[in-house]
Amino acid sequence: MKDYSENKVLKTIEKFNLIEEKDKIVLGVSGGPDSICMLDILYKIKKELKFEIVVAHINHQIRKEAKEDEEYVKDFCKKRNIEFYSKSIDVQKLANNSKIGLEEAGRKVRYNFFDEILEKTNANKVAIAHNKNDVVETVFMNILRGSGIKGLRGIDVKRDKYIRPIIECERIEIEEYCKKHELEPKIDKTNSDNTYTRNKIRNVVIPYIQKEFNPNIIESVEKLSNLVKEEDMYIEKQTQEIFINLLISKKEKEIVLNLKTFNTQEKVIKARIILYTITSIFGSANRYWKNTYRRYYKIM
Repeated sequence: MKDYSENKVLKTIEKFNLIEEKDKIVLGVSGGPDSICMLDILYKIKKELKFEIVVAHINHQIRKEAKEDEEYVKDFCKKRNIEFYSKSIDVQKLANNSKIGLEEAGRKVRYNFFDEILEKTNANKVAIAHNKNDVVETVFMNILRGSGIKGLRGIDVKRDKYIRPIIECERIEIEEYCKKHELEPKIDKTNSDNTYTRNKIRNVVIPYIQKEFNPNIIESVEKLSNLVKEEDMYIEKQTQEIFINLLISKKEKEIVLNLKTFNTQEKVIKARIILYTITSIFGSANRYWKNTYRRYYKIM
């Protein structure tokens, strides 16, 4: 008989069509409660849903316990006969050399490794262990950064080859699952270091709001995020249709639009058209999103 968390994950998978028969999925597993919970649940349901899993672990060489985490995940997989891959890289050195933040460098390393294992194992999806609390924390971070509507979406449950099966589970549920099944995940002590913005939001801001304003703030922000996702998807659909009507010509590195018709559009559509055009040429507009909104509305 499945427990509450397993059923919850199954419902998420079904609702968003995250996993299909014959899928082969690379699981990003750090060894913490979230990723171990995800790994344990997907391992238990993979025969029922008829899919395969492999595990990818990155040793960031940031903490002295990093090697212990790697060995823990490796042993966890060995006991269950799960295909396991790991890579060790000095993320702090990479961040310094590339002149980027530590979090950005870590993310870059992880996703590059996921792509490497995808190709090596002929897998077709990557499962990331973001949970409901991560969504809410991301929304708060984006608000502080002055994000547009897209920032209020938080984290998508599914985007391209990336899926997030435990995104509807709260952190407390995940911790209870690990305790109930005696999984003994590794705890990242840096999560209590409030010099990092996300940690301060997690450990200080959200508990304060829960105590002083709204004990259900997690559910409230998640509801906001879901509503914004629906509206953003509608605006994006409208943007694509308008873009087609504006398009005069399109080459590999050049797109020509009808400026006269473009100027008749609403501000929000104009900004989206610009970003959609950038995405069509470069494959992504993430690095331009915030600056485009700020500059565009400033000159308007």
